[in-house]
Amino acid sequence: MDTKLDPSRDDLPLMANTSHMLVRHYTLDLDVDVESHVIEGTTVLFLEDENSLKKRTRSTQETCQLEAEEACRLRTPEPCRVPMTSARSFSCKVGCSDFATFGKGEKDPSAKDGNHDNQEQASGISSSKYCCDTEHHGREDFLLVLDCCDLSVLKVEEVDVAAVPGIEKLTRSPKLTGVCEELRNEIVGELVTLPAHHWREQLDYYALCSRAPGCGELFFDTDAWSLRIRKTGAQTAMDFPHAIRIWYKTKPEGQSVTWTSDQSGRPCVYTMGSPINNRALFPCQEPPVAMSTWQATVRAAASFVVLMSGENSAKPTPLREGCLSWHYYVTMPMPASTFTVAVGCWTEIKPETCSSNDLATAGPLPPSATDSRSVGICGHMEYPCRFQNTSATTQELIPHRVFAPVCLRGVCQETLVRLLPPCLSAAHSVLGTHPFSRLDILIVPANFPSLGMASPHIIFLSQSTLTGWSLCGTRLCHEIAHSWFGLAIGARDWTEEWLSEGFATHLEDIIWAEAQQLSSHEAQEQQELRACLRWHRLQDELQNSPEEMQVLRPSKEKTGHVSDSGASVVRHGLNPDKMFMQVHYLKGYFLLRFLARRLGDEAYFSFLRKFVYTFHGQLILSQNFLQMLLENIPEENRLELSVENIFQDWLESSGIPKLLPDQLVLLLEHLLEEKTLRPRTLQSLQRTYCLHEQDAEVRHRWCELIIKHKFTEAYEQVERFLQEDQWPFRQLVLCRGSSCDVTWLWTTSTSPGHGRVPLRGADGERGCQAAAACPQMLRAGQGADGQVLSPGGGRNAVLNRKDPGEIVSRPLLILDARGA
Repeated sequence: MDTKLDPSRDDLPLMANTSHMLVRHYTLDLDVDVESHVIEGTTVLFLEDENSLKKRTRSTQETCQLEAEEACRLRTPEPCRVPMTSARSFSCKVGCSDFATFGKGEKDPSAKDGNHDNQEQASGISSSKYCCDTEHHGREDFLLVLDCCDLSVLKVEEVDVAAVPGIEKLTRSPKLTGVCEELRNEIVGELVTLPAHHWREQLDYYALCSRAPGCGELFFDTDAWSLRIRKTGAQTAMDFPHAIRIWYKTKPEGQSVTWTSDQSGRPCVYTMGSPINNRALFPCQEPPVAMSTWQATVRAAASFVVLMSGENSAKPTPLREGCLSWHYYVTMPMPASTFTVAVGCWTEIKPETCSSNDLATAGPLPPSATDSRSVGICGHMEYPCRFQNTSATTQELIPHRVFAPVCLRGVCQETLVRLLPPCLSAAHSVLGTHPFSRLDILIVPANFPSLGMASPHIIFLSQSTLTGWSLCGTRLCHEIAHSWFGLAIGARDWTEEWLSEGFATHLEDIIWAEAQQLSSHEAQEQQELRACLRWHRLQDELQNSPEEMQVLRPSKEKTGHVSDSGASVVRHGLNPDKMFMQVHYLKGYFLLRFLARRLGDEAYFSFLRKFVYTFHGQLILSQNFLQMLLENIPEENRLELSVENIFQDWLESSGIPKLLPDQLVLLLEHLLEEKTLRPRTLQSLQRTYCLHEQDAEVRHRWCELIIKHKFTEAYEQVERFLQEDQWPFRQLVLCRGSSCDVTWLWTTSTSPGHGRVPLRGADGERGCQAAAACPQMLRAGQGADGQVLSPGGGRNAVLNRKDPGEIVSRPLLILDARGA
């Protein structure tokens, strides 16, 4: 089947046939030439075939079956799993279920003239004609398909891993004699499956194997979106070489990296988060299912600093005069799209002496009492996991560095350097164990297209974030939140961006409030204001964008499906307008805000830590999160809430659900400005919107309306609100902009002397604006003289500065109106 890219739909093709082979490790060896705008070198791919994956998966699952029972109960889809190659059980991208990457039985033109350089086709996804060699064998050869764009591929060869000294210890043969393809593949198979505690040895062997000699060139060809490689006579993935070396160089116009100048006018290059991801930086498997580790050696002129996604804080090694080499590695399997590199004349910005005026202490905050660190075993493939390391779980402040052009040193020290420690500590307090062991922050050049971008171990920030304390803090918290949602937990289908951006947007407010050490009341006020601003931004975006671009789960029941080969497309992935849209941020944010209110903030964030522990190191779909969340919501609070309803109302529809709690709050806020409302209007409001069943924020405003307009038939709702919900809100505003006839406080206590108590000022003046009562606090409002009245100490509260009037003790109170 010849499936072509439809330019009108701007879909992004993912060509890699990940259902047949998966790249388990990349070893990159690169030279950066800033003058010619070219990165040139090699990448060695260590592969695992479909059959080996299935065998290992079955063995691992049998071994872990007893330990995984608890994880299964928590809806971990594949306990102790490795990346499955079945498109049905573990897929990552949305696409046509009958999508075909290559056609069978077609002759391979490469059989005529050997290897090929780029012969790009502008037709997008096309049926490959390079998959077989029937002229030689009568049967087609296996074809390895990689995602590749704007690269000049110079040579592809098999790597003779058996030539590495000492490698025989990875095989069942005491001595390597008569080396064959099967033995080489056996060595790679053992190497990629070494236990996690052998990670250092594994990295060393990867490096040695990447420098081993070649043992035969492979046929290859390219089109606009892919690199296709085959070996004559290798008819299955098991027969295909499991270690291959690709010689290539980038093109100056390649879209995966940006060649530019920094704010000091010095040349630099960095990965910019392009819609095509990293396929124009190195040939790779782009679908998220292809989770791999990597190590990279990058050489550049001595005046440059190389920063990269890596667990180590690399130190440069002098090679020759004027040239330095930098080496980074990652042992946590991640999608290749998360690989990030930046080469420039960056300066490390170190903190000055800590000031007492800093936002918060740079030291670690007290550990969260509800952090779920001992839920059980991890559900991901094996790697050195920080969630199983006691020292890591209690490390609230991970090692961190800040880099920027030298001209931004001062402003970075004033804002970013001071904000980073409290924001990291706050994130740990909210979410628990930091998934990554260290963090670099880089202020990227002015042409960076967004405010920030998070990658493993490194965050890019725009210089625009340095212009304000609050802007820098909130954006920093947003990108830090991606360490958990977007990186440690990724979306199996890239169209479900809300699983990354919605979570980061919702969490940035919580983390930022914690970093500022705000009281719960101050934090709530700040978050309400930001919610209001986001609401208006979302409304504007929905009015000015196509409806199909407003859907968070556009493929509905086909979400996560791929073709039999593993290839797929990302809907609207190349649409130039998509990078400017915030619907996945804002609509996802309001969905999570709605769910957090339904569960209650304390219970919701306790659940979120449990969810992080259960799913870190894995890829998820929306239903994984929603199913686990609903299991944690008490039955009486669900109110017909279900995964299906959330899909229909939030994820698979354009726009937003009607009359969300935030909308109701805004509606009631507007109505509170009205001088009069008839009882019939209030009855209609109550009946239409079931206001007595809404969350506390809505009922708070509803109670204000009840009291302001003397809606006596609903006074019981005010009493219930004060008894059950008043304490978190501290204050119940009674009147806004007009006088109020509230003159009584009614105690619910049966103690002698309690009952209806007059609320009055010096001369019984009107205009009382606020009153509240709860077991913990009694605050009686503001008189005409402007005195804000607060608890008078002990069990009493003074009602007015001029005339103490009645002394009211602490039992629960409700408010009544004169003449009631």
